[in-house]
Amino acid sequence: MAHPKHRISKQRRDKRRTHYKAVLPTLANCSNCGAAVLYHRVCPECGFYRGRLIIDKNVSA
Repeated sequence: MAHPKHRISKQRRDKRRTHYKAVLPTLANCSNCGAAVLYHRVCPECGFYRGRLIIDKNVSA
């Protein structure tokens, strides 16, 4: 494990962290229902992915 010899000041630590930029995830429209969906994910509204039914949303428990 690394053991720092000197304490890193808050200013120096924060300068190192300035390059991180949070980005919004890219959304696509579902080809079946048109809802906004994250890429490579099953549509939470209708359960379709790439034109195929993956999760049947109409099943009652």
